[in-house]
Amino acid sequence: MVMSHPSPARRPRIAILIVAYNAASALENVLDRIPEQVWDRVEEVVVFDDSSRDETYLVGLGYKALHERSKLSVFRNEKNVGYGGNQIRGYEYVIERGHDIVALLHGDGQYAPEMLPKLLEPLERGEADAVFGSRMLTPGGARQGGMPLYKYVGNKILTAFENATLGLDLSEWHSGYRLYSVAALKRLPFRRNSNEYHFDTQIIIQLHAAGMRIVEIPIPTFYGDEISYVNGFRYARDIALAVGRWELHQLGLLTCPEYEVPPAPGLQRGKLSSQSQLLTMVGPKTARILDIGCGNGELGHVLERRGHRVFGIDRRPPPQLPTEFVTADLEHEWPVQAERRFDIVLLSDVLMHVTRPVKLLEKCRQCLAPGGRVLVAVGNAVHWSVRMHVLTGRFAYTNQGLLERSHHRFFTRASALGAFAEAGLEVCEVRSAPTPWENVLPPGLGSFVPESLEKADHLLGRVAPNLFAYQHLFELRPRNTSGGT
Repeated sequence: MVMSHPSPARRPRIAILIVAYNAASALENVLDRIPEQVWDRVEEVVVFDDSSRDETYLVGLGYKALHERSKLSVFRNEKNVGYGGNQIRGYEYVIERGHDIVALLHGDGQYAPEMLPKLLEPLERGEADAVFGSRMLTPGGARQGGMPLYKYVGNKILTAFENATLGLDLSEWHSGYRLYSVAALKRLPFRRNSNEYHFDTQIIIQLHAAGMRIVEIPIPTFYGDEISYVNGFRYARDIALAVGRWELHQLGLLTCPEYEVPPAPGLQRGKLSSQSQLLTMVGPKTARILDIGCGNGELGHVLERRGHRVFGIDRRPPPQLPTEFVTADLEHEWPVQAERRFDIVLLSDVLMHVTRPVKLLEKCRQCLAPGGRVLVAVGNAVHWSVRMHVLTGRFAYTNQGLLERSHHRFFTRASALGAFAEAGLEVCEVRSAPTPWENVLPPGLGSFVPESLEKADHLLGRVAPNLFAYQHLFELRPRNTSGGT
């Protein structure tokens, strides 16, 4: 056997992005304060001057020539694109240049470049997707550093509101000292964010929606004679609107492109959620289970922990692999051996993703062992949230939910029953799952409110399933065609 030695890990390519506007008096000092050890480690320090009315751009060019900093790049926007717009251009640049980590500094010197070595550590160790420098982690530090009282109070109030709505526990949402994994940025639709100052809030919401890791590290606070271009009342209004749009997006009442983020993997925790009910329908008896479209693999993982044998099929391997797994595109192939039989075939939110659901159901029926069952969960295409979309003249696809853009087919309860009959399956049990309020309501409300809404919604779904059932669940068995009495 030939043993190969692993190649040493490649050092991450680091970029420092300095966004600047009318910062001619401070930019040179900011560049001077970047520690020499950081200059040695980084691939590039890039200044984006947002069409300043002073000599910011020339100061940057002069610094590059005078100090012979070959790693320094200086650009000037032809037109002012705003604080958020300038970040967008900067992040697009570092992505194009192939950097791995980007550190955001402000050209006015409000954030200490001396803290860069410490802030970089979690990203270099792969322990975070984003690192924020927080002025609020050190008790009293913000006020001692000169933060005005009205800004301190406003920061605290807005942060408390945002934490309660999103279910986070950040000490500060409004620090501009931020470092990101470029791989994480690539997954976020940051280009759809505002060009204004609440860009920073939108990107935190996106990080949270994608299940990414945020680490906070205390930084010193410094307020000098720099000019603030932030209108406090407008900023607070924009924050409230950004958070409100997120909530409406989660409810399915508004499609917000900036929040079309690939969802974080995870098992639905609600007792009446479709996944919880499917686990109940599987039952305690040990079974051989075919998990088709196993997604992140967590449902199959729970089943295996309960003693079941799980064979998974999906287009790509899930983070949690079952004991047996095969990669396959069910549109074009059926990877299950003809002689294999299963006690349960699980189709959790799968039929909407295939163009020929009846054919897939027939395959599932054919691989059942005697007494075997097919368990199906499908989204309700005429749920009240979808009707609200249509009523207002919209039918916008999203990255998750009932109008997920990867859905090829949509089902009502009646059309699902028709597909089962066509595939030679009969219905033994029908259930409904309510709207996943745990993912919609602000976590700051606690568990009582979403659980109560879930119960009420589930009751309504049983009374009027076409209107209130978020998902329909079915237990199916092969139809008896023997004709015996």
